[in-house]
Amino acid sequence: MRFLNPVVIGAGTMGADIALTLARARHGVQLVEPDSGMRERAGARLERGASQLDPRPDINRIVVRSGLDDVSWAAVDLVIEAIPEKLELKRALFRDLASRTRPDTVLASNSSSFPISAIAEGIAHPERAYGLHYFMPAHVVPLVEVVCGAASDPEGAKALTDFMRETGKVPVLVRKDLPGFLANRLQHALGREALALVESGVATVEDVDAAVRFGFGFRYLAAGPLLQRDHAGLDIHSAAAATIYPTLSNAASPSRELTDRVAAGRTGMKAGAGFRDWTVESATAERARYERILQGALGLIATELPTFPSKR
Repeated sequence: MRFLNPVVIGAGTMGADIALTLARARHGVQLVEPDSGMRERAGARLERGASQLDPRPDINRIVVRSGLDDVSWAAVDLVIEAIPEKLELKRALFRDLASRTRPDTVLASNSSSFPISAIAEGIAHPERAYGLHYFMPAHVVPLVEVVCGAASDPEGAKALTDFMRETGKVPVLVRKDLPGFLANRLQHALGREALALVESGVATVEDVDAAVRFGFGFRYLAAGPLLQRDHAGLDIHSAAAATIYPTLSNAASPSRELTDRVAAGRTGMKAGAGFRDWTVESATAERARYERILQGALGLIATELPTFPSKR
């Protein structure tokens, strides 16, 4: 199965960056965005993202459309949905797409939380629906999750995984449609313990962040948690687990360190405050620092990433 004519729906941060990853792999991409303001900003967003990539994608391969009616659906092989994270919006879009596309057109959702089985519920040919979860910033972070729902065709999942590799991504296949898929489940397990340590007064927010960044997180760029255990010795980790596991947080609801801040409107940089206070200037500087380090990390692992196909 080849995906020569992809369509991305939603020209926000995720959708635009996903379109860039496809264009970098020399695909023509149709980027659908009904909001006129978003369309006007798309060009600058694409230009900025393209400037961060090597090889630099030709953004002229990306054609911005104003609506679904502007797409010739008979020629489309793959649709990637990147609209706002609202289940009913995604369901309505999938129902619409199912009526417009060929029965073998793959319908994929970039949702970070909703199971693909819920999004594709009731559509014709649900076997062609998958989660396709990129990580922000999608044009920089190599990982992408290919998520199978209960009805998803395993062969289609393999084809989609192979295609992601052809676009320079590192795909992982998630065989069961669990909340949070694979990477976010791991991330939230760590986050739950991090917040529990802060809430119980064991460590400050700053020290928790430092422990991850400059301790075991530093090593994760070279080896994931299971390979790292082979390096250190399974016997050592087994013994440590027997001591540590009984004291780990098993909270079934979000920490008050999160919920109290959310209730107070401290939702992060976008609000000027989260775990830290942010001015426009400090947030801009932090984003630049963050992107610079990500780019440096990408350079370190470049030889372990998939290579692009020869130029068409």
